[in-house]
Amino acid sequence: MDRDVPDAVARYIEDLQRAPLAARTREAYAGHVGAYGRWLTGQADAAAALAEPRARDHAARDFKRHLKVEQAWKPASVNLALAAVDHFNRFLGLGAANVTREPLAQSAPRALAADEQRALLRATEDSKPRDRAIVVLLLYTALRLSELVALDVADARMSARKGTLVVRSGKGDVYREVPLNRPVRETLEAWLEISSQRIDAQEPALFVGPKGQRLSARAVDMVIRKTAGRAGLELSAHVLRHTCVTNLVRSGNDIVLVAELAGHRRLETTRRYSLPSAADRQAAMDGLEIEP
Repeated sequence: MDRDVPDAVARYIEDLQRAPLAARTREAYAGHVGAYGRWLTGQADAAAALAEPRARDHAARDFKRHLKVEQAWKPASVNLALAAVDHFNRFLGLGAANVTREPLAQSAPRALAADEQRALLRATEDSKPRDRAIVVLLLYTALRLSELVALDVADARMSARKGTLVVRSGKGDVYREVPLNRPVRETLEAWLEISSQRIDAQEPALFVGPKGQRLSARAVDMVIRKTAGRAGLELSAHVLRHTCVTNLVRSGNDIVLVAELAGHRRLETTRRYSLPSAADRQAAMDGLEIEP
């Protein structure tokens, strides 16, 4: 078998097109393995790295050092390149290289700061009742986008002082009930009053479009982005979910309670929200400043 580096890379990239991977993954792997091949071609033991486990390991470690030091890549990018090289080595029948991955900094998921949340809520005041209800609900319930889209009118149970949303099939097909605070109840009631007068009674969906059909995830995403744009923000439904869970955790609520409300099956997922964010790190360092 020809162990010439450019030939091996070309055969790998051709085979990669048939691999059961996402299109973006195939594109990333092809780019990284191409870069690895070009770098490896200039190394003294290039041929051995494609045939011998020990040389394979040495090459992967040296390539990692090259990316870190000479290319100044960040840890996540280095790890992705190493994953691509592993995939390449498996294609050659060598197996994955013995090389340590870069440790990644642990941070809380992105959440809106308090002033950003206020700006977003103010932006909803200029929205249609349906759009305002969507944004306020996501901000205060931690629902996933797919869960919101699947809601039916019957899933919103409200009285004068209380309210509950029923998520019938969350992630992992898990059922849960989410209590509603006053802002969510008020915005939902405003939307339901309008929708009940003009929507076909046979359509069960809570949120519908102009033709009375259930909104798609894409349509809801556009509502969020349009509202956020008026507030000078760029965000998605997932950021609103992260914001709600972060607010719950940082308000001192029990981690088990928060996990239940968010529909997390593992407490480790919920604990991520107690990790420091980039803003927390910046604030910590800013707090060290001493006035001369």
